[in-house]
Amino acid sequence: MGIDLSLIWAVIILFGIMMYVVMDGFDLGLGILYPFFRDKDERDVIMNTVAPVWDGNETWLVLGGAGLLAAFPLAYSVVLSALYLPLIFMLIGLIFRGVAFEFRFKALGHERHFWDKAFIGGSIAATFFQGVTLGAFIQGLPVANRTFAGGALDWISPFSFFTGGGLLVAFALLGSTWLIVKTEGALQARAYEITRWLVWLLLAVLVAISVWTPLLDARIAARWFSMPNMLWFAPVPLLVAACAWQLLRAVAARAQVRPFLYTLALVFLGYSGLGISIWPNIIPPDITLWQAAAPPQSQGFALVGALLIIPIILMYTIWAYYVFRGKVRPGEGYH
Repeated sequence: MGIDLSLIWAVIILFGIMMYVVMDGFDLGLGILYPFFRDKDERDVIMNTVAPVWDGNETWLVLGGAGLLAAFPLAYSVVLSALYLPLIFMLIGLIFRGVAFEFRFKALGHERHFWDKAFIGGSIAATFFQGVTLGAFIQGLPVANRTFAGGALDWISPFSFFTGGGLLVAFALLGSTWLIVKTEGALQARAYEITRWLVWLLLAVLVAISVWTPLLDARIAARWFSMPNMLWFAPVPLLVAACAWQLLRAVAARAQVRPFLYTLALVFLGYSGLGISIWPNIIPPDITLWQAAAPPQSQGFALVGALLIIPIILMYTIWAYYVFRGKVRPGEGYH
């Protein structure tokens, strides 16, 4: 029995996307939460918690896109054709927040307010359109003769806009729990309070999406409630409830790191539930990994490079977070 290169590449791409959601999720969440912190010194501290590492976090997004192109060119062409506009809007948001990181510390007076707004707007836009892209993808992309057969605005729907809003909540919760890890004093106390409300809001979002998703397509409902998928999916709601309960307990106990870890667990569980909804399709509703795969020679050649570069990315990511570990205080950090 030969090696299933398509399955290996699916794992690599899923890992890359999950790492992006985790690593870039909390720094996008900081931009979403920025309006709740008006004090200049607090805003400086918030930005300094991620200023040394934020750009490295986006490496995972590049890895996921490049892996999709190399291993599943049909999926790459269909997804970009179908979701070109929300992906462009996402990139514009990322550009604005990236520029804001660099310019805000050099700006004075009203100019700083402009870059604060760019950071907020860019973070919200990037997150919202990532969620819209996800929702439109789950709904399905029509394909005929190996090309996208829909319209330029098919991505606009109530479900995709709801997933966009849901991702704002998820990333905001990652951001608030990250602040608990990296700050102290009044700023940290405010982060605890925001976290408590966001947990309940995220639970409401997860329940709504869990009810809505199988109603989108009978095939998704069949995938959820058929064997053996049901055995894989059944523990997810229970684990979500357990993680949420432990997260609220950790916040009440004023724990430092546990809230962030439980939030990561909630995000992973939501991610796994969406994966179960579409597996083994890479272009919902009915094009599988193997139908969209590149020739084995191409997948194998690209896999050599991926297996070399991924450990390097992991090592420099771990090293960067180790170097910039610890609390961030007013007057310290990136300038």
